Amino acid sequence: MSTEYSNQDQNITEKPLTGVRILDLTHAYSGPFCTMHLADQGAEVIKIEVPGKGDQSRNWAPFKNGSSGYYAYFNRNKQGLSLDIKSEEGKKIFKSLVSKSDVVVENFRVGTMERRGLGYDVLKEINPGLIYASISGFGLEGDMAARPAYDIVSQAMAGMMSMTGFGNQKTKVGPAIADNYSGTYLALGIAMALYQKSKTGMGRRLDVSMADTIFSILEAGVIEYTINGYVARPEGNRDPGISPFDSYEAKDGQVVIACGTDAFWSSLCDLMEKPELAKDPRFNTNENRCENYLTELQGMVDSWTRQHTVDELEKMIVDAGIPFGKTLTMDQVCEQNFIKERNMLWSIHDNGIDDDILVPGTPIKMHGCEDKPMRSAPKIGEDNSEVLKSILNMTQDEIDSLRSKKII
Repeated sequence: MSTEYSNQDQNITEKPLTGVRILDLTHAYSGPFCTMHLADQGAEVIKIEVPGKGDQSRNWAPFKNGSSGYYAYFNRNKQGLSLDIKSEEGKKIFKSLVSKSDVVVENFRVGTMERRGLGYDVLKEINPGLIYASISGFGLEGDMAARPAYDIVSQAMAGMMSMTGFGNQKTKVGPAIADNYSGTYLALGIAMALYQKSKTGMGRRLDVSMADTIFSILEAGVIEYTINGYVARPEGNRDPGISPFDSYEAKDGQVVIACGTDAFWSSLCDLMEKPELAKDPRFNTNENRCENYLTELQGMVDSWTRQHTVDELEKMIVDAGIPFGKTLTMDQVCEQNFIKERNMLWSIHDNGIDDDILVPGTPIKMHGCEDKPMRSAPKIGEDNSEVLKSILNMTQDEIDSLRSKKII
């Protein structure tokens, strides 16, 4: 049953996760990417790091003024608490924080939290409504559960690399998609669980695997095998199920053309001044175009694009309404109007770097809310006093004592 709200009750400027408190034990990429999404949408994310050491990504390039821009990007909008959760006193403080929080997120090797006495079975007794969310390489159970993983391992083991590249040269997708996809999936799962909790008060155990994540985005690769027994192989830039849908060489660069319908294909034939190809039995359906693409059609399209510059092709193809793109380099992308108009580069003063930097913004545009960073990624333990005083009502003397014992 839905709840009705009057206009007077609504505050369109308030971010949707305002009031949600998240304890973030994650490190590297997948976990921090998850909690970044939640922090960007207003959640109070408290990043908990090992005192004096911090997240491993603090040591990852690029660097400026001795601090990591990589870390700065994924950890914006979070508070920083340093806490030794291996110590008994640290565990006690963590459990106290759990009792006053909505979500715990971690991406340690499977079993780490349980060995520390901080597994879900323990923490749900403290807070029955707790959402306890984990990212792992291969899931929380099974023969592979104990194995650590990074993106390249997941792309290899879950089939992505076997269908990426050219010919016999198999390669991973450039960005670490096992990390950012699994982080985004977990953020989505947390949002779902928070919605259910808002209605029922019930907590949840969430489990996202990097290998599962990659397997889930292989598109036709899986069902081609399960339905037809076909084992996918590297196809270069073309889509084996749609044609022509590929990259092509121009006089002065590379472009992509994506004819996902017969109408797009017919329009392209007109541009190539070969309208008869639209009804040619070799190319008159998508199935026929795919069957004859490598032997005939690819060369026809490529020979046409090579006669024109990138700008000439863009003018013709875009005017015809056919999906088209230039193959842009990073410096070119960052200067594109669609990036600037969508506010996809946020300027933020990073406290670690001690300078203004540009980082990718959020693609989730919540109309009515400010689309900008709220705070820098924290230095290690930057918000110790604020967090412990405001949430646990600790005194400064108690905090100083914890610091002297290296608990924080």
